[in-house]
Amino acid sequence: MKLLKKNQIIIYAIAVMLMVAGYLNYTTRTADEVVQASSSEVDETNEFANVGDARLVSSEEIVENTTNQTNTIESNTTNTITNETTNNIATQETSASTDDYFDKSKLERDTMYSQMLETYENVLNSSNALETQKQSATEEITKINNTKNSIMICENLLKTKGFENSVIFVNDESISVIIEAKELKEDEIAQIQNIISREMKADIENIHISTK
Repeated sequence: MKLLKKNQIIIYAIAVMLMVAGYLNYTTRTADEVVQASSSEVDETNEFANVGDARLVSSEEIVENTTNQTNTIESNTTNTITNETTNNIATQETSASTDDYFDKSKLERDTMYSQMLETYENVLNSSNALETQKQSATEEITKINNTKNSIMICENLLKTKGFENSVIFVNDESISVIIEAKELKEDEIAQIQNIISREMKADIENIHISTK
């Protein structure tokens, strides 16, 4: 009977030890899982942090690159606009200067003719002038008016032929024609000579053409 009790005690002791060992094993495994889970969360957090950092750096690079590209585009655009504006101003100034030359030349020429006409008219109206002087003055007035009309016709005809600006000076039989152009082709020169020769009854060798 005593032997049975001892055996029962031993069995109970072994069962208790097994239970304690199982509990300790479970506790240890659970703790490891918790640690692993925590480590996994930390790794994931670090991964997300790294991803966040990578995205942040990428955004900064994009912003910086975009800013540089924008500055480059703005710089190029500004330079282009500045160059175009400078060229346009230079072209406008050159064009204005050329227009002024032709306008001024025509004005000076017409003023000269007006003064000559006024002088001859004074001779006609003078009571002291001889009849021969009055006759000569009349002929000169007619000649000047005919020259002015011929010049006006020629300059208008030249304009219809594409020569926008031109000015003609007549000095006795010599005729000077100034055309706004960088250069003139042979057919253009021949065209100008034909107009001047026909309308002003001038010889080709007396027609002198130049460009401005």
